[in-house]
Amino acid sequence: MFELLPETGLVLPRGAGVLRFGMSEREAQWAAATLADVHEYWVCQVGWAFSARYEGLEVLAYGDVVDRYGRTELDVQGLASVCVLRHDSSPTGPSAVPVVLGDVDLFGYPAAEVLAALEPDGPHPAVVLRSAPTGFLREAGLSARAL
Repeated sequence: MFELLPETGLVLPRGAGVLRFGMSEREAQWAAATLADVHEYWVCQVGWAFSARYEGLEVLAYGDVVDRYGRTELDVQGLASVCVLRHDSSPTGPSAVPVVLGDVDLFGYPAAEVLAALEPDGPHPAVVLRSAPTGFLREAGLSARAL
């Protein structure tokens, strides 16, 4: 089970560890590598990024983010964002591995039910959820700071 922990990071399944905000690239890759093969990735305006695939899901992590307007107070050192994506761009059912926020399985039910379960406040401001045309969530992301 993947668990999104706002203000902390992403708990990886099978005791692989936690991708904690602020951790170095080496620490983050080491934790992810205990679960799956890690592959370098490119994301604009970040110092480093990688992905790892596990059971039909992909974890994308990146860090050392530079503010695009040059405001150094908004730069984020270390791990800045993690995202769990489904390989299938149009999922029609639950994922093989739960992805949870609080006590809600984000990829286990149709998006409308997930969003209803997250009411009345909705997800944490640092959480980004994207659904597929089929009505299931396709992506769940978490940032070190609210967007």
